[in-house]
Amino acid sequence: MKKLALHWQILLGMVLGVLFAFLFIQFDWGKQFIIDWIKPFGNIFINLLKLIAVPLILASLIKGVSDLKDISKLSKMGGRTIGIYLLTTVFAVSIGLAVVNIIKPGKFISEETRIELVGSYSNDANSKIQAAENQKKAGPLQALEDIVPSNIIGAASDNGNMLQVIFFAIFFGIALILIPVESSTPVKAFFDGFNEAILKMIDIIMLAAPFGVFALLASLVAESPSLDLFEALFWYGLCVIIGLSLMLGFYVLIVFIITGKKPQFFINGIAPAQLLAFSTSSSAATLPVTMERVVDNLGVDDEVASFVLPIGATINMDGTSLYQAVAAVFIAQAFGMDLSFGVQLGIIATATLASIGSAAVPGAGMVMLVIVLAQAGIPEAGLALIFAIDRPLDMCRTTVNVTGDAAVSMVVAKSVDKLA
Repeated sequence: MKKLALHWQILLGMVLGVLFAFLFIQFDWGKQFIIDWIKPFGNIFINLLKLIAVPLILASLIKGVSDLKDISKLSKMGGRTIGIYLLTTVFAVSIGLAVVNIIKPGKFISEETRIELVGSYSNDANSKIQAAENQKKAGPLQALEDIVPSNIIGAASDNGNMLQVIFFAIFFGIALILIPVESSTPVKAFFDGFNEAILKMIDIIMLAAPFGVFALLASLVAESPSLDLFEALFWYGLCVIIGLSLMLGFYVLIVFIITGKKPQFFINGIAPAQLLAFSTSSSAATLPVTMERVVDNLGVDDEVASFVLPIGATINMDGTSLYQAVAAVFIAQAFGMDLSFGVQLGIIATATLASIGSAAVPGAGMVMLVIVLAQAGIPEAGLALIFAIDRPLDMCRTTVNVTGDAAVSMVVAKSVDKLA
């Protein structure tokens, strides 16, 4: 009997997880059973993926940079990568603003619902506001300063420090290019072998993917707020999903135009990574699978994928930036505010920069949203309005983030003649 493809196994696990949760929460003891006995397996799966994120970036980036053998190639690829990432992010924010201004979801929120939501989620909102306040107190060059770690061991101990790990890996790879070949060869051989071992670990972990996403989706359904709150925010969620769907179409289009690859080829190749991103809400946790799919199924040379994808998982947050634009205007509409064209241009700039600073972990975009709200003069307390459905939308925008990384890697690979 032919074995089901990985993306179908993951999709089946997701569907069964949702059905299992809906069945069990009908019983008084069902919700607690899922939290105590099912959710831990989902957490273990995510931890396994996070476990290899830093080693993967170190191994793949050092290997990828040192394999270039020429620093001019690095600057050429790096410039194109960052330039394309910025362009797609600006496009994503613009789409988000267009959709939310056309549908105007904030007009559907009644005063009673607004008070209920703000009251229910005010504590969560306050914690995010405080985190954003701490970030705003930093100097103008703090983000640049934070890229350079004072201790690589300390930086590698936290997945939130991905940019620092990337900086070290690129720096180390450049050093390998500049030293004599006889000195660099044994070091390169070590990282080549190290990279192969990490890739094999990914293969082993992915055997558990259907079970992991089953547990994740079951716990998400069990812990979700009441459906009444979801109904009040239906139009807001619809705006985000429409915008994200348009971005997915945009990625398929640019891949087809620039690389000549058919939409079905691209979607089939990246589908398992998309489903995993949807389940985990973490670009960093999905990175190992994204790299494997892009290299093995989309034809991107390992040299390009090992450079473009780790950077994308850290700074390319198209889905997050689109959501921030929609959320900011939605909150303004809910409070009866009319945002001028100039203010919305400011949202484009701020959301683009904020998305670059978002950590590739669940919920990080919410902290950056506070900065977007503050820049536009929108009450930060309005953050509480969107907490009820933030998690499912986080899952959707992470899927778009990962898809964008894959699309850009194909475009960059094509531009340097490294696409099969």
